[in-house]
This record gives sequence, structure tokens and C-alpha cells, in this order.
Amino acid sequence: MSAETPDYKATLNLPQTDFPMRAGLPKREPEWLDRWARIGIYDRLREKAGHAAASPEEKARAPFTLHDGPPYANGHLHIGHALNKTLKDMVVRSRQMMGFDARYVPGWDCHGLPIEWKIEEAYRAKGRDKDAVDVVEFRRECRDFAAGWVDVQRKEFKRLGITGNWADPYLTMDYHAEAVIAAEFQTFLMNGLVYQGSKPVMWSPVEKTALAEAEVEYHDRQTDAIWVGFPVVSAQSDLYDAETAVPQEEAPQADRVDATEAAAAREAQLEAARVLIWTTTPWTIPQNRAICFGPDIAYGLYEVTGRPEECWAKIGQTYLIADALAPQAFAAARLDDTMYRRLRDVQPEELAALTCAHPLRGAEGAQGEWDYDVPVFPGDHVTDDAGTGFVHTAPSHGDDDYQIGQKHGLPMTYNIEADGSFRADLPLFGGEAILSANGKKPGGANKAVIAALVDAGALIARARITISDAHSWRSKAPVIRLNRPQWFAAIDKPVGDGKDAYGETVRQRALTSIDQLVEWTPRTGRNRLHAMIENRPDWVLSRQRAWGVPLTAFTKVGAKTDAPDFLLRDPAVNARIIEAFETEGADAWYKPDAKARFLGNDYDPADWNKVDDILDVWFDSGSTHAFVLRDRPDGTEDGIADVYLEGTDQHRGWFHSSLLQGAVTLGRAPYRAVVTHGFTMDEKGMKMSKSIGNTIAPQDIVDQYGADILRLWVATVDFTSDHRIGPEILKGVADGYRRLRNTLRFMLGSITEGEPADPLEMPELERWVLHRLSQLDDQVRDAYTRYDFAEVYGAIFQFATVDLSAFYFDIRKDALYCDGDTLRRRSARTVLRLLHERLTTWLAPILPFTMEEVWLEVHPGEESSVHLQDFPAPRPGWRDDDLAAKWARIRSVRRAVTGALEVQRRDKVIGSSLEAAPIVHVDAETAALLDGVAFDDLCITSGITVTTDPAPETAFRSEEDATVAVVFAHAEGGKCQRCWKILPDVGHHGHDAVCGRCDQALG
Repeated sequence: MSAETPDYKATLNLPQTDFPMRAGLPKREPEWLDRWARIGIYDRLREKAGHAAASPEEKARAPFTLHDGPPYANGHLHIGHALNKTLKDMVVRSRQMMGFDARYVPGWDCHGLPIEWKIEEAYRAKGRDKDAVDVVEFRRECRDFAAGWVDVQRKEFKRLGITGNWADPYLTMDYHAEAVIAAEFQTFLMNGLVYQGSKPVMWSPVEKTALAEAEVEYHDRQTDAIWVGFPVVSAQSDLYDAETAVPQEEAPQADRVDATEAAAAREAQLEAARVLIWTTTPWTIPQNRAICFGPDIAYGLYEVTGRPEECWAKIGQTYLIADALAPQAFAAARLDDTMYRRLRDVQPEELAALTCAHPLRGAEGAQGEWDYDVPVFPGDHVTDDAGTGFVHTAPSHGDDDYQIGQKHGLPMTYNIEADGSFRADLPLFGGEAILSANGKKPGGANKAVIAALVDAGALIARARITISDAHSWRSKAPVIRLNRPQWFAAIDKPVGDGKDAYGETVRQRALTSIDQLVEWTPRTGRNRLHAMIENRPDWVLSRQRAWGVPLTAFTKVGAKTDAPDFLLRDPAVNARIIEAFETEGADAWYKPDAKARFLGNDYDPADWNKVDDILDVWFDSGSTHAFVLRDRPDGTEDGIADVYLEGTDQHRGWFHSSLLQGAVTLGRAPYRAVVTHGFTMDEKGMKMSKSIGNTIAPQDIVDQYGADILRLWVATVDFTSDHRIGPEILKGVADGYRRLRNTLRFMLGSITEGEPADPLEMPELERWVLHRLSQLDDQVRDAYTRYDFAEVYGAIFQFATVDLSAFYFDIRKDALYCDGDTLRRRSARTVLRLLHERLTTWLAPILPFTMEEVWLEVHPGEESSVHLQDFPAPRPGWRDDDLAAKWARIRSVRRAVTGALEVQRRDKVIGSSLEAAPIVHVDAETAALLDGVAFDDLCITSGITVTTDPAPETAFRSEEDATVAVVFAHAEGGKCQRCWKILPDVGHHGHDAVCGRCDQALG
């Protein structure tokens, strides 16, 4: 530029925006939260729905309700909470913007053992005895504890940008909620589904309560494995002669005598043997009542022929063992293969004829406690994968054991107390505990039982092994299977309420709902829950704790549990209970006058016992559909949610309990769709654990990056599977966010006021952008409907960074900066506005803070918000598949040109593509496509020549399309000092050193 040449920079229409490149999300996001609270976004959306319903010119919004699975009010949020609530928020926001009245009432699970455990821990630290505290006072402390954490978690959820009715959430400890939970239980009661039974349940000796499967997690722990011989006392059978297979009554007399003698010999051989069992729970041996074998397993009779010095086995002893397991069983007894021999096969019929003695029969000090016979039964649950092929069976301590016991009439035992100790009067073991008081170490029970077995000569081997075992997820202490009197809900008994459209029993209704009424995302969720419901036992309803909703039932004094009058079923009594709960909460059940108050004048309190067990907290949360969806004004007309969304662990938790509960009170599942997410792992794919130190707290991410980055991470993972998070992953997410923000910043800087252009009159490039917007609108709506947020964000990000930033914006910035009032510039500015309203609304469910900022740059105002908008309706005239096909070919040719120019730039031949005017060799069909297209503008060159002439061998050819060849040539002419193009006409116009286009723009 000469000294006389004007500076034309000030005449350019350069981008102007206050939208910063650096987002500053940790600082800015709380300001947006305050703004949304001030203008009442959630309430205004509800008003908007009401207005649409009442206005004939507006289409009524169909309600869409995501029912919140309640988190537990105990502790700060972890990354799983953040993922879960963010996914829910994306569902709610996207459905709202797709034209629904999307309602979200957050809730909390407030009852149960975790809170009670915290209060007890505080008591223990102060030396207080929980049992000495009035139960109502204790419950009040639990309530206060839960309320405090509800407030903490509410703030943490809101900080993540979660929208919902935070001013009026639901709490399972609200009085109305407690009344409804009790009423739902009474529905089970009145329908005859509730009974008291004595079955083995998951029992926590530390917490002294039954646990649901969902409250149990599995961890490795060490235990004692023992091999114990049960002496055979009888082996009499009616077997055929093994040699001839001829019934003895049909054989000749001499043969009959020989066969009889042979059978007697075989029986005598077995009666001298011992059935060898293996168990990893020595403490259950005193409760043994039977032994089971596998009918399809090969068994043998083995004799000990030698022994080392330190060995419990004795020479000459014989044992019955599964052949596949004999080597390892004898190895555990320190016997190598030279120290035992196999005598013969043992048939299933022979095993079924055996009767054994309990190994502690006749033990010194046993006082005859175990002087009973132990029968041997076939059992399909027996395998030869580990152990001995014989399963010691204690009906009080296992599901399979219980079923065998029920089938064969075996008596139950009650040797184990609630704290996991043997009853005090049990000979040999009285008072010995399975676990220490805190559950961290073994008690003396196993050691005492093993010592007694050694003294009795019954133990052949022991080993210290590691097993995966059930633990309470609260106390982290091991859980046992224990027969305790509990309250159950029968799931295979006809409900008898007339709601039989989907089945007569709870199980039938649940399975039909799974298969016919519920949509599953992912589909594997259906298979998992179906298998669980298909195979589950009756529902254990009772817990032996204090903080929760009680089983509001009365039992007849002196009546047997299976008697018709054992349980009181009186609607008037039920009504009095519910009325009291509505005004006083469930505490009313524990007040001194409760029994007489609720029984009223119709019953003598002395004739009835009041049940003080509390309901399984999963019954609480399973009932939430009733007091949230059914009873609230922002609920649903039919009490059924459109979607439940939780982690995959809730197939055995909330999805499961809600399904069972709804099957009784609704006759079907309380949801139409179930969406399941996986677990969050660290960057190496390891489960997060405080002990490992690989956890990431949501608040730490928010403090460093902002909530939108955390939300963006959620939108980029396949949440239906287990997924990963960590510092490097978050850095990558933040980098992608910066690229997107840069695209948005350019868009905002170039949006200016002006007369919009008619889309049908726009240049083809703009019409191609509109076509892409129409395509994206379909894809975005479909993906949001399918809960595929990764597809939503991936499609928009690809469009923004590739189609817009690297293509359309790169091309059109010349027209936006340098054109005057041309159709091309007006069209580009119109497209920018259309892009703005679509990108901001499409991305608002994922990036609510950032998109609010982007929206307000164009639509300022105290009442303005992107979250009050819907996704703009697609314009039918925009879709043009023929144009899209044409421009796909044009872009392919363009990539060949830019590839050729990149070679020249790399070799320092040119510094800018505007220095080039290449010659492009194409076929006739492509040349026809390019006719009338400003291909030099598309390639950002100062000139370009398209020819169908044969290309020289030295021409550049891309790997993508060998039919396009490019020959480099320098642009000729002067450099326009305003647009920097090199053109022949520069300097030949009214304004110095500019081209004709710029001269016209300058006027």
C-alpha cells in the first residue's frame, strides 16, 4: 500500500460481538441460575402449556412426564448422580422444546437404614444406646438428618443446570407420602397377598435387619472351607441285582440268594462309608438337616490307603465323592494319588437310599442336640464344578436348601439370633458370633464349629480360600442367609381385584407389562428385568428397623400365621390409620396409644398385636408413582409415567419394585418406557473407588470447567453401556467445546440487522445450508426421541465445525466482510439468523448455560430465554435432495483444489490461496455442474478455470477422486487493498487500488 492509498479496513463489515472466546463458565453459570430463578423458567413453561391448552389458535401440548427415581438423602453427589440427573434433564428439556408439556418433579428417598445407620453412628460416638431412646424421638432425628441432605443435594443438582419443580419436590418422608405408602401396603393386605412366613432372607447381622437384593453388593473375602464326612447309618434299597439286572423275585432261587448277598454286601459297604460334603460356611453345619447329590453326576466310593503324619483322614476310611472332584478333595486332605483308591461306582439309586448321621451326633457336651438322621436327596442345583458333589443342606440358610426342605418336610432351625450369634442355650456353640460386632472380622462361630468337628473325627480337611460374597452396601459387612420370621407379598397368588387385563397374579402382570407395555432403551434391559421377575421369590416386605413406614397391620393373639383371622382386614381401621398419617406422619404408629386408637371401639386391644416392622424402602420408592403421578396436580391423568430413567442396577431396584407395586395397585407397570444407563468408570476402565483414589467429584469438574463441560461429557458418551471419565477425557471434551464456541462466535459476530432474503431466491450455497438444516431437524428430533444424545451432539458438532466453520463460513466470510447490499450478503445474513435460532435451541438441552448466552446476544431482554422456545418448525421448501447431490460433487471437486493449493502453500510457492488461479480439469458432467457456480469463491482463489481438456501428467490428483486434476497457476493482476483478491481490474475504478466489487461496495 502506497502512502496515498487509503486504509480500507474500516470499510469492511468485520465481525462484531461481545461474546467472549473464553467462556468463563465456573463464574458465569451461577449468574444464569440466578436469572432463571428470577424469571421463573419452569413455572413459565407450565403457564405456556396451560395457555396453549386454553387457546384455540394454539395446539394443546401433550403432557410428558419423566418420573424421578429418588436418590438417597445421604451425602454429597457423586459422578453417577450427575450423569443420571443430567440425562433426565436432557430428556425433559428436549421434549419440552419438541412441543410437549414436559414435567419433572425431583424427589428423594428419605427412609431406611443408611440414615438410621448414620444416627446410630452418632449415638455410638457419644456413648448413647439407641434402644434407650424413644422411637419417635429417634425418628425425628432421622427426619432432620434427611432434610438437611435434601437441601444440600438440591443445591448441587441445581448447580448442574437441572430444571424442574425444585420448590416443591417430593419426599418419601412427607406426611402425605407416608400415608399413601401405608395405603398402598393396605391394598396388598386387603387383597390377601400379605403373609408372615419364615424363610431364609438376606440378613445383616451388623444392622440386624433383612436386606433386599438391591441393598447387597458382592466383594471378595476370605473364609474357611471345610470337608466334612457324614457317617452313613443306613443304605437299604430295593435295587435290582447289579450283575443280571433281573428282579430278584423273577430270578432262580440260587441266583436270588447270590444277588441278595451281593446287595447286602454293597449296602454294608456303603453303611461303613461317609458322605463327604464341602462348605464355605462352617457355622451352618449345626443347622444341617439333609444332604443333596446331583442325579447326573458320576460318584464313586473311595478308600484311604495311606496318610502323612499331619492328616485328619484315617487309613481304611471310605468316602463317597463325585469322581470329578475326588482328586482335589483328597489333595485338600493332604493325600496324594497313592494314598487312596477307588473301590466302585455308586449309582444315584444307591445314594437316594442313604441315611446319614449328623457329624456332631454323640459329640461330648452336645446333649443330644444333633442325634437325628440326615437324609440324602437328589437336587438339580448340585454341580461338580467345586466341592465334593454333595451339598450340605440347611433349610434355614439358603434358597435351594429351603426349597429342598419344603419339598421333603424338613424342620427349620432357629439357632442364629438377629446379631448373627448362636442362641445362648445351644450346646457347644452358644453365644459364638459369625462376625465381630462391626462386621469387619470373623467372630468365633466358624472356629468353634471346626474345633467340634475335629473332636468328633468328622473333619477331613480345611482351607482358607477367597470367595465373592454378599455384603451390605451400607455397613460393608458380610450378609448371611438367615431364617427369620418376615412379612412377604405373594407374587403367584391371584390378586382378585378385577384388574386382570394383563394377568391374575403379580408375576403375570409384571411379565406382561415388560413384554407388551414398556419400551426399553437399551433393549437388553427388557431381558434382564424379565429374567429377574420370572425367577424371583415372594417379596420380603419387612425390615427390623425404626426409620420408615411401618407395616400397618394387626395380628390376632394366639392365632396361627396361616389362619384366616390371623391378619386384621378392616377398611375402617385402615381409614383411621391413613387419616392419622396424613396429619401426623407415620410417627403416629409409634405413639403410646396407637393400638387402641386405630382399633377403635370395635376390637379389644388385648386381642391384637401391632406389627412394628417397617416396610422395605423399595416399597416406599416403588409407591412413588401413587403420590407423585397420581396425586399431584403436576402428575398424570392415569398415574403412569412416560419414562423412568435410572442406572442398570435399578433392574433389581426401583424398576423392579415399582413394577411389582404397580402390578397390584394399577394392574400394570407404572411406566411406558424405561431408559437405563451404565456405570461410570475411570479412564482406565476401572470402577471408581475412594480407596483406590480414582473418583471424580462433580463439584470439582464444575469448579474447574463449568457444568456445561460436565453435561457435554454426558452427551458424548454411550450412556447405555459403562463409560469412562477422567482428566484427559475432560480435556478433550473442553477442546471440542472451544471449537464449537469459536463457530458460534463467528456466527454471532456476523449477524446484523437487515432485510431478510427469500430462501427460494438465495444462491445455491445458502439453499444447500437450508437443506442441511432440514435434514438435521429430522435427525435431531428423532435422536432426542430415542434418547440418543450422543447422536444429537455428534451431528450438530459435525455440522458446525465441518459444514459451517470449515466450509460455509470460510467461503462466505468474503461476501459478509466485503460485499455491499448484495443478494449474496443478504442471503448469508439471513442464513446466519436461521442457523442461530436452530443451533441454540437444538443444543439448549445439552448446553443450557452456553446456549442461553448465545441466544441473548441476538434476543436480549429481561424476559428472554432460549429455554422458553421450541425447536423451530422445519420449512418444507428447504429440502432439496437433487441440490444436495449436486453440491456433494462440487465439494468433492473443491477438496481436490484445496489439496493442490496446500501443496503449493507447503512448498512456500504461495502464502494464501488468493494468490492462486488454478486450472481444474474435470469430465463434461462435472463441468456442467460447475457452470454458473462461482467456483473461485468456493475455493477461495482469485480466479479459477474449469476445463474438460485432458490434464497433463504433472497435474495434482487427489486420492479421493482421480477424475479431477488440478494445475497450479498464479493469479494475475493487482492485489485489491480491501478484499486482498488479485484481479486484473484492480486500480481501474473510482477508488484507489480496489477491485470492481469493492469499488461498488464503497459507493
